[in-house]
Amino acid sequence: MLTAKGKYGLKAVVHLANVEAQRTTQAVEIAQAQNIPKKFLDAILGDLRGAGIVETKKGPGGGYRLARAPSRIKVGAVIRALDGPIAPIACASRKAYRPCDDCDDVRTCTVRITMTRVRDAIAEVLDRLTVADMAAMGDGRNVALMYHI
Repeated sequence: MLTAKGKYGLKAVVHLANVEAQRTTQAVEIAQAQNIPKKFLDAILGDLRGAGIVETKKGPGGGYRLARAPSRIKVGAVIRALDGPIAPIACASRKAYRPCDDCDDVRTCTVRITMTRVRDAIAEVLDRLTVADMAAMGDGRNVALMYHI
């Protein structure tokens, strides 16, 4: 499930995608426009900066901007930077695998096998979509993406 941190992070990067290239935006502007608590947004932007998704400019005219073109930032990368692995349960995770305490055989566990398929389906969509695609959905530029993922 997407956490509030992941949701707000996606809203923030889409906001930045809609800003003129190379122009910076203050966190307070993003927070107000996207209805995100400013203190929470500061932490989110810090994580996104650490992941190389956003960059900052200090001083007058400073603020945040995307570190690369929105078409080169995958939605899955944003979510993983903020929420960690996409798997619905730890035993279905590729990077943070952890067996369940109540599982006798992970190779035959039907719950794990099912959740692995769910993980793969979700990851396939999120790793195909870009921040640019999300921005296009929001302003109606690419209605086909909204319904035919």
